[in-house]
Amino acid sequence: MSAILKRELSSYFNSAIAYVVFAAYFFFSGLFFHTYCVLFNSTSLSYVYADMMMIILFIVPIITMKTFADEKYQKTDQALLTSPVSLFQIVMGKYMGAFVMYAMCSCIFLLYAIVISFFAVPEWSVIICTFIGLLLFGAALVAIDIFISSLTESTIVAAIVSMAVNLVIYMMTSFANIISIDWISWIIEKINFATYYDAFKYGLLNITDIVFFLSVAGLFIFFTVRVLEKRRWS
Repeated sequence: MSAILKRELSSYFNSAIAYVVFAAYFFFSGLFFHTYCVLFNSTSLSYVYADMMMIILFIVPIITMKTFADEKYQKTDQALLTSPVSLFQIVMGKYMGAFVMYAMCSCIFLLYAIVISFFAVPEWSVIICTFIGLLLFGAALVAIDIFISSLTESTIVAAIVSMAVNLVIYMMTSFANIISIDWISWIIEKINFATYYDAFKYGLLNITDIVFFLSVAGLFIFFTVRVLEKRRWS
């Protein structure tokens, strides 16, 4: 698995993907940090986190779009599937490569908190909890988008479909409020990412919220393994 992880990370930095992702993430997070913290003289990163959620919906698909789709397009998937490692290790190696890229981008928030600490006392409990929530949110999105990448050989299709799915996830709260049928609204609320992310924004670590995001990530990693298993035997 470590060999696949290293291969994935090197592939990001040997192409333009890593640099485009870092540039976009740092530009928008820096813009929001300047707007909400510098101009308004605030020590809270909550609005920066909130606005970055929309950017993350588009950043994660760029990170994950090539994980399996490009392998299939380049016809290297057969060599990968017949390598002396389990399908789970293959998926986890690629998943961890994409997640590490996302986590490296997200670490910029810790730098912003350190900058704030030079001028005031930041709310470290809230900042750290929100950062953990952001990582868990991203972990679930990465798993979902890698699963989508495993279903196609087009990186463009994988990216577009992933962005569309991420937007649906982001808009679940609106869907729950619009739909008047109680049981459907209840189901949407139970699978709504925002429901489980909200507590992190207030500096609260709930085991239920952590388990939800890890369960979503685990479920879609399992689905991806099943897709590869079907492809291997076909």
